[in-house]
Amino acid sequence: MDRLQELNAFIAVAEAGGFSAASRRSGEPQPAISKAIASLEKRLGVALFHRSTRSVTLTDQGQRYLDRTKPLVEELAYADNELTNSALSVSGLVRISVPATFGRLHILPLIPRLLSQYPGLEVDLVLSDFVRDMVEDRIDLAIRLGSVHEPDAVAKRVASTPLVCVGARRYFDEHGIPQTPADLVHHNCMIYGGLEDSTNWPFVGPQGAMSVAVRGTLSSNSVETIRAGVLAGLGIGFFTKVSLAGELSQGDVMTVLDDFVRGVRDISLVWPRRRFVPARVQRVTEFFAKAIPECV
Repeated sequence: MDRLQELNAFIAVAEAGGFSAASRRSGEPQPAISKAIASLEKRLGVALFHRSTRSVTLTDQGQRYLDRTKPLVEELAYADNELTNSALSVSGLVRISVPATFGRLHILPLIPRLLSQYPGLEVDLVLSDFVRDMVEDRIDLAIRLGSVHEPDAVAKRVASTPLVCVGARRYFDEHGIPQTPADLVHHNCMIYGGLEDSTNWPFVGPQGAMSVAVRGTLSSNSVETIRAGVLAGLGIGFFTKVSLAGELSQGDVMTVLDDFVRGVRDISLVWPRRRFVPARVQRVTEFFAKAIPECV
């Protein structure tokens, strides 16, 4: 059996997590994929997968083999794509990691346009407020809010978003509007654990940078949860403006203490540093580099 066919089948099963799923994604018959894997394992003399009635997972040897062979197969595909510079040559799966709220509000609405532009593309959108390990989690592209400190990754800043102190109008109608950061001691503050010091909010006063200790009845490591608390009128939140862009424009919520808030978060595209970047990842990166500044 052709070795490249074996490798393509192996990578397809590893990424899909099963033979049936690999068949659906690749369009190859499942018996052909099973035959290719059996031939590869026989030739290598090792088991590449743990098989059970519920799952198919890589063995340790299989994971090492995937790490070494996938870049080689992708480089061959890239060489082919270079010769056929068209939308149809951009195909396959791209796994994208993005903060949950930002992804739901701003990235998910862009996906139909991306897939329309590249019909052969598949997108696995990983929504998480936690920074994922790009190699371990097989992330092709990450969209990050905030600073990027990863020596093994390449980061491209494409936009920025200010931090805002916000609350629902009905909350302020009942509890009043804080005029200075010190007034927050009299308010219920929604504590987002994703900030470096979640219970001390950063402001700028006449004497320079300052922080104010806050407390409240709701805390979470999820922007989505804090956002929901603000919209429900529970209290005041402190996070990026893009998390409430629609509600701010509609007047449901309002920013406060604007003269004291100076923080900004960069929006960056991040991908693993490697000699070869697949054509599909390059095109998706170019798409978001243009689309994100238009939507935030």
